[in-house]
Amino acid sequence: MLAPAITNALTIDVEDYFQVSAFAPYIRRSDWDARECRVERNVERILALLDARGVKATFFTLGWVAERYPQLVRRIVEGGHELASHGYGHQRASDLDRAAFHDDVARAKAILEDLGGVAVRGYRAPSFSIGKRNLWAFDTLAETGHAYSSSIYPIRHDHYGMPDAPRFAHRVAGGLLEVPVSTVRLGGRNLPSSGGGYFRLLPYAASRWLIARVNREDREAAVFYFHPWEIDAGQPRVPGIDARTRFRHYVNIARMERKLESLLDDFRWGRMDTIFLDRDAAAARPA
Repeated sequence: MLAPAITNALTIDVEDYFQVSAFAPYIRRSDWDARECRVERNVERILALLDARGVKATFFTLGWVAERYPQLVRRIVEGGHELASHGYGHQRASDLDRAAFHDDVARAKAILEDLGGVAVRGYRAPSFSIGKRNLWAFDTLAETGHAYSSSIYPIRHDHYGMPDAPRFAHRVAGGLLEVPVSTVRLGGRNLPSSGGGYFRLLPYAASRWLIARVNREDREAAVFYFHPWEIDAGQPRVPGIDARTRFRHYVNIARMERKLESLLDDFRWGRMDTIFLDRDAAAARPA
């Protein structure tokens, strides 16, 4: 274990392969129910991986998935993991107006709490789609009873990003705590160091160095994320997609699970609420 003094946040965005935002131009939402769903078996593999190492994590779960696989929601909770919200239908927050966003997050929260039997305090926007143009979303999250968000990625990217946002946990509108996924500051730029396609693309040693730097130099907990479909080399290939989308989605999927095993062994991991909400509450108490 490289940095035993700091517990990092391990997060999983629970969605299926056909629901990723990059596939929206190729797969109609109305066709989702006709697709082969693989999310349940993939999450079960992840749960087994975590259970074998005694690791607890946060599962940002789609309401759409929860409705169809209620037992999966219960397995997450029974395993001691945090159940959090990824919204209902994986619509980017930046594509919704205030009323539609309110309906989406309120619906997902109600479904998850009903099935899981626990309070849902966290939310992550699909594709990190909260930015300068829709900061009002934080008010809505606070109004609907969420305590924290992990919806900003402080990098430059063609699909998302708010590079001038604070890199670490901070209070936003409505008193909500925003916990961005992790970056490393080098050469005047924020570099991604928190998972997803970057983790699959980079050699594991590079990702390990980036996360260790957040712990060592910034003395902060890193926030790492991945998706169940990223460990599924047997998922159906989507035809007709452009070369960039194909590369980003499928690169090194067959190696992902082995890299995750190394990551779990090299760092200490825990739930978002335990690391950030509980720490924040403790810091606010008078001495």
